[in-house]
Amino acid sequence: MSEQANQTQQNQNETQFMIQRIYTKDLSFETPNTPAVFQQQWEPELNLEINTSNTKLEAGVYEVVLTVTTTVTNKKTTAFLVEVKQAGIFTIQGAPENQLDHLLNSFCPNILFPYAREAITSQVIRGSFPQLVLAPINFDALYMQQVAEKQKEGQA
Repeated sequence: MSEQANQTQQNQNETQFMIQRIYTKDLSFETPNTPAVFQQQWEPELNLEINTSNTKLEAGVYEVVLTVTTTVTNKKTTAFLVEVKQAGIFTIQGAPENQLDHLLNSFCPNILFPYAREAITSQVIRGSFPQLVLAPINFDALYMQQVAEKQKEGQA
């Protein structure tokens, strides 16, 4: 085994990651145009917004919040809006700064997304709308895009 491979394996062994808790921080469901929207032929248009934030709670402990806002319009009328702030508390120790940034802004949101998706789907069904199934999101690609944009801004 090469020295570099040993160093990489040692660094991976030093990084500790643990999920302490996953919870819904905030959930909002609005149907501003009911019952009229139920009388229309259903031709929905979906707008999806995703944001992440993180806060250091103490040494090696972070809260990550994934905010997913889903707005569905039908014939240019808002049918419903669902916003969920799905949060988690994660212990991350021994990670180098660049790896920590990736964990907080890509890996953790990837863990939280299925919970947010389930909360949104559940609220939509309870509002008596057709089931809404959100496709998986590639948080790694979004993270790499953000990193590239920050690098461009730094060069400008």
